[in-house]
Amino acid sequence: MWYAIISQDVPDSLQKRLSVRPAHLQRLQDLTDAGRLLLAGPHPAIDSEDPGSAGFTGSLVVAEFSSLAEAQSWADADPYVAAGVYQQVLVKPFRKVLP
Repeated sequence: MWYAIISQDVPDSLQKRLSVRPAHLQRLQDLTDAGRLLLAGPHPAIDSEDPGSAGFTGSLVVAEFSSLAEAQSWADADPYVAAGVYQQVLVKPFRKVLP
């Protein structure tokens, strides 16, 4: 089943994000390689593709896991969690309808 992992950053998270971004992206690449990633990306803090120093306010990952518990465990192990980038992470079942 698909699960949405919706994360909210702490204020001024940009430097923390940058410090662990390669490890975060590797985990997403691993999901991609396994054919389990539907989409992933950050929420810019301003209305811009590249928010520069404004940074980001959170992230969204939609990926396939065997259970809500597995999705939660994967989210809890994210390098952004360990680095203190995220202040909150919500994991919810997701039903893809379109396209």
